[in-house]
Amino acid sequence: MKSKVAEIKKYGQKIWLDNLSRELISSGRLINLITQDEIAGVTSNPSIFHKAISNDPLYQDDVKVLKQSNLSLEERYETIVIKDIQNTCDIMAHMYKQTNGTDGFVSLEVSPHLANNASATIENARRLWKTINRPNLVIKIPATKAGNIALTQLISEGLNINITLLFSLNQVLETWKAYINGLQIRYSNKQDLCHVKAVASFFLSRIDSAIDDKLPKELKGVSAINLAKTAYLAYQDIFTSNIFKELKQYGANEQFLLFASTGTKNPNYSDVLYVEELIGKDTINTVPDATLDAFRDHGIANNNIIKDIQNAPKIIEQVNKYINLDQLGEQLQLDGLKLFEQSFDQLITLMK
Repeated sequence: MKSKVAEIKKYGQKIWLDNLSRELISSGRLINLITQDEIAGVTSNPSIFHKAISNDPLYQDDVKVLKQSNLSLEERYETIVIKDIQNTCDIMAHMYKQTNGTDGFVSLEVSPHLANNASATIENARRLWKTINRPNLVIKIPATKAGNIALTQLISEGLNINITLLFSLNQVLETWKAYINGLQIRYSNKQDLCHVKAVASFFLSRIDSAIDDKLPKELKGVSAINLAKTAYLAYQDIFTSNIFKELKQYGANEQFLLFASTGTKNPNYSDVLYVEELIGKDTINTVPDATLDAFRDHGIANNNIIKDIQNAPKIIEQVNKYINLDQLGEQLQLDGLKLFEQSFDQLITLMK
C-alpha cells in the first residue's frame, strides 16, 4: 500500500531519503521506502556516515580488517563508503533505467576540506566517479566559488553533481550559471547532454533557526519557505530562457532545486513544515527519517509551492530590512562547511 509520502509524486516533486547505512540496506527498509513511499533517491554526507559507522554493527568487521591495512585513514573510510554507495546505486538501478535516468540517484560527497580548492575537488570527484562506476551516482560538492568552478568543469565532462550548502538566492543563481556554462561547453564539444544530472541543494531550517529571534512575530518561521519560493520563481525564469531552451532541444536537463535541511528544528513549528509548504513540480526534497515518519502519519500532499508565490519576494524584502539574507547565506555556508569538516574528521578518526 502506498503511503502519504507517495502522494507527493503526483504534484511533480521527488522525495529523496537523507540517510544511508548498511542496516538500512540489509534490513530491507530501503526497499520498503522505495516501494511504499516511492523514494526516488538517497543522499549521504559525512555526518550521516559518521553516525552509521559509529552505531551500525554491520560495519565493524570491515573496520577491524581495514585498521590492519597499509591504507591511509581516508582510504580506509572510502573503501567502506564506496561499498555502501555501490550497493545503494545497484538497488536504485532498476528505477534509474525504468525512468530513463530521471530517478534512482545516490549522492556521495567529496571531502569538505577541498571546498575552496577547485582543482582538488575536480580530481577527487573524477576519482570517486571512476571508482564507483555507476551511472546513477551523484557527486556532492559544496557551493563555494571553487565548487562552482568545479561544477562547470565536471558537468562538461558528463558527471552528475549535487551542489550543496546553498543558503541564499545569490548562491543558487551562481550555481545555475555554473551548471549552464558546463552544459554549453559540453554542447560545443558535441557531447551528449541528456544523461547529465545536477541538483542544487538549498538548505532551509537552518535559515529560520539563525534569524527568527531577530524578526518580528509576523515574520518568524517564514523566511526559509519564502526564500525557497523566490528561488523557485528564478528557476522558472532561468530554465525557460532562450539560452537554456537551445540546450534543452539537445536533451539538457534542468538543475532542480533540492530542498535540504527539511527536518523542523523549532518545536513550535509543524514537524512537516519544510515538506508540506514546498511540494511542487520540478523540485526534490531530501527528507530525514523522522520527518518522513511524521509526514507518513499526518502530512498532507498538495501543490503548495505555488501558493501565494508572487508575494514571496515581497516577504523576503521585508525580512531583509532586519537581516541581510545574502550575508547570512555566506555565514551559514561557512558554518555548514565547518560542521561537515568536523564530522569528516571524526569519521576518519574511526578508522584509526
